[in-house]
Amino acid sequence: MQSPETVVATPASPVETIALDVTGMKCAGCVKAVEKQLTQHPGVISARVNLVTEVAVVECVAGAIDPVALAEQVTEAGFPTQPRLATTAGEKTKEALTAERHALENRQQLWQLFIAGVLIVLSGIGHLNQHFFSFPADFSPLTNIWFHWGLATTALLFPGRQILVDGWRGLRRNAPNMNTLVALGTLTAYTASCVALLFPYLGWECFFDEPVMLLGFILLGRTLEQRARGRAAAAFQALLALQPKVARLIANPTAAGSTPRGGKGSDFGGIAIPIEQVRVGEWLRVLPGEQIPVDAEVVAGQTTVNESMLTGEPMPVMKQPGDSVTAGTLNQSGAIAIKATRTGKDTTLAQIVALVEEAQIRKAPVQLLADTVAGYFTYGVLAAATLTFLFWYFIGSQLWPDVTMLSGVGIESHSAMHSVMHSAISMSGETPPLQHSALLLSLKLAISVSVIACPCALGLATPTAILVGTGLGAERGLLIKGGDVLERVHHLDIVVFDKTGTLTTGHPIVTDCLPVENFIPEILLQLAAAAESGTTHPLAKAIGEEAHRQELTIPTAQEFYTEPGLGVSALVEDVRVLLGNADWLTQQGISLSDSEQNQAQQLASAGKTVVYVAADGQLAGLIGVTDTLRPDAKATVSRLRQMGLRVMLLTGDRLEAARAIASQLEMNPDSDVLADVRPDAKAAAIAQLQAQGQHVAMVGDGINDAPALAQADVGISLQGGTDVAIETAQIVLMRDRLLDVVKSIQLSRATFNKIRQNLFWAFAYNTISLPVAAGVLLPTFGLVLSPSAAGALMAFSSVSVVTNSLLLRKSLSTDN
Repeated sequence: MQSPETVVATPASPVETIALDVTGMKCAGCVKAVEKQLTQHPGVISARVNLVTEVAVVECVAGAIDPVALAEQVTEAGFPTQPRLATTAGEKTKEALTAERHALENRQQLWQLFIAGVLIVLSGIGHLNQHFFSFPADFSPLTNIWFHWGLATTALLFPGRQILVDGWRGLRRNAPNMNTLVALGTLTAYTASCVALLFPYLGWECFFDEPVMLLGFILLGRTLEQRARGRAAAAFQALLALQPKVARLIANPTAAGSTPRGGKGSDFGGIAIPIEQVRVGEWLRVLPGEQIPVDAEVVAGQTTVNESMLTGEPMPVMKQPGDSVTAGTLNQSGAIAIKATRTGKDTTLAQIVALVEEAQIRKAPVQLLADTVAGYFTYGVLAAATLTFLFWYFIGSQLWPDVTMLSGVGIESHSAMHSVMHSAISMSGETPPLQHSALLLSLKLAISVSVIACPCALGLATPTAILVGTGLGAERGLLIKGGDVLERVHHLDIVVFDKTGTLTTGHPIVTDCLPVENFIPEILLQLAAAAESGTTHPLAKAIGEEAHRQELTIPTAQEFYTEPGLGVSALVEDVRVLLGNADWLTQQGISLSDSEQNQAQQLASAGKTVVYVAADGQLAGLIGVTDTLRPDAKATVSRLRQMGLRVMLLTGDRLEAARAIASQLEMNPDSDVLADVRPDAKAAAIAQLQAQGQHVAMVGDGINDAPALAQADVGISLQGGTDVAIETAQIVLMRDRLLDVVKSIQLSRATFNKIRQNLFWAFAYNTISLPVAAGVLLPTFGLVLSPSAAGALMAFSSVSVVTNSLLLRKSLSTDN
């Protein structure tokens, strides 16, 4: 029977999302352990954890989970966690807390870098003195065996303490991690060296320099990795910095005698309040040089606004009463009063930030293999280290007895090592004869195996590339909603464009007004404008604008009805007026004569959209409307073709009009045009292409494009489109430029290529380095990898993955 404490999600259960800030994660194994802790909690549906951004996003049954309790559960598992709750007045914002944490981390990194350098230098002196050449007598304190014992002890107790403690906790929780491997390696090397020092008659070699150098390289590698990860997140941090913190509340500038909330009046500057307290409908003052605090409408004053953060255009835009302004943009030349239209999480900038954060959490399917491997990686490494020890102690040293002459302090040959070998220094200062121990060799090889394996590289491969890619995209007005989108873009075969408002400007104009029988052009236009006054379709706007241009009186209409993709109807002064395409009129029982069809054919052949107008059940006339191509439409189609993609046109317009547009774009009018497609059939048209084995992207901007955007492998929406289209699409072009379709695909491809390179390097590194560390080259070539060299290589692998991700910015700059 189901426990009463357990909450089961059903299809009808409302779902909520909880965000947690998680620290203490070092590798992909840690990520897997945190996800396991979260998903085991009753009521949790799914959990996604990002190693780089240290954020966990949990989907759960609404109201079933206390975020604080969930965070405490993860904290008890060894990963300090706190819920990301809404900020209230007087509290520090998430950005402020993050900035403080980063400042603290930077100070710790510098100190860690110094300690790592000291450890590497001091242990390196002992290493060189023991194995390569003897230092002068002046260096004797630094080459004394007791000095290196003290150095190793100090290194383990202080800079290495956190690694040892965290490694032990991971082992105790049955969730070993990278620190577990390093801790086992350093402790084993230290213990063996202590035995050799305290019991010199064994003839073992002391190698205190190994655990010290190993810790030094680990600290150095992690410092470099953290700094590189900080650079990877720089673009996103710059985006966060754009969010204003304070707004100036003023009285209604259009209503005399009103006073602002919380005050007795307002001066020119207004009353400063936290941005979180601004409400929709309130009036704010923005002075020159200040950021626009919220999305708003200008109600008084005139200024120029720098919108480059949103559009990329460096030229300021003139703003006057009635114009909209966006949060985060910069007011330049004049003081203005604005009326808040969207605040908090609803502002455009906040939505951009939320989309970028979401993108950084969503994983690419290609990472599933890495995550699966990472979950068992540490267990596999521990098993490999154990097998390495057993093999060389019981079998290898018997098959190749000469290999025990190697002490394994670096990647060196048998003969070179043999010439520099010497015994451990006893407590009495005597030098006993060296007993080349199979135990020591087996221990060193096992230690090398345990520390050279790098789950960090696997864990960093995808999130660092996505972090850099999505940050660059946000800088350039390209919002890509996750790693899974990047992978789908990489496989695209076809890009399908909607016509009106996407390939065209979306601002059509009336070119022809052809009445039939007793109608005159002006009356036809008046009836059409009245019927279209109940809709905001671009064609309706064009007809209304033409009526206003001719200074015609538009009659009052009522009983509006819209059939999406077909047409509209309305009652205009007791006359039932219908507007739409031929199918709409046919459905209403209105027939078209041959001459009327010929007229429509001529208009369509000229690339014009034909609007049929009927009154009282009879055709009243035809209106020809044309929509010009966007200036960059032709270049966009050409660039996509150069990238190896097929470009198609999908529209509800007549075939003739669609073909006229296609010919201007140098598209094949027979094979690349899908016309006369109703909105509800657009998704089916995309599905039909997918059924042929094609991977399809859909580019659109309207409500009627939303089903097709959802059906496509990748939906791309222009920012100027409807909220439904933007919500449905996986890529949003904030600058409303068609050429950004090309740039978004280029960015997605480049980012996914970095992910593949990183994963290849991570898998290849572990595949090659583990056998080498296990001694596969020892019998034939006399080459052995010391624990310190293994630690250096492990640190290098993590740094190289992050550095490769940072090169994404350079590669994109080169491509552009």
